[in-house]
Amino acid sequence: MALKKGFKAMMQEASERIHGLAPSKANEAVYQKDVVLVDIRDVRELEKEGHIPGAIHAPRGMLEFWVDPDSPYYKPVFKAEKQFILYCQSGWRSTLATATLLDMGFEEVMHIEGGFNAWKAQGLPVEPYARGN
Repeated sequence: MALKKGFKAMMQEASERIHGLAPSKANEAVYQKDVVLVDIRDVRELEKEGHIPGAIHAPRGMLEFWVDPDSPYYKPVFKAEKQFILYCQSGWRSTLATATLLDMGFEEVMHIEGGFNAWKAQGLPVEPYARGN
């Protein structure tokens, strides 16, 4: 089966319309009260490698359901008057997730370029993950 559009094309299209932050800039932003840092990685990744302090966990597979007030899975932390910074392991999933949230009507959403790998490479803070964060 030939795909109509592969992940490379999807990533390129998303990248052209979203905003990314370098890890150092994201590190500055996460200390602002109107910013919510969202880790969209699988829980097994968080348990193995830790996460960025203060980040909430919203698995990529549930993100659309958690942000939509009409969903039975809605999480109030996703009130639209906040700024959201998403991240995954390398920036691929967060690129697509950021574009999805823009499509859903979020205006203040961006992602960390290079994801958690880039964050760690710059020596920025990481802490162990405990379920319920």
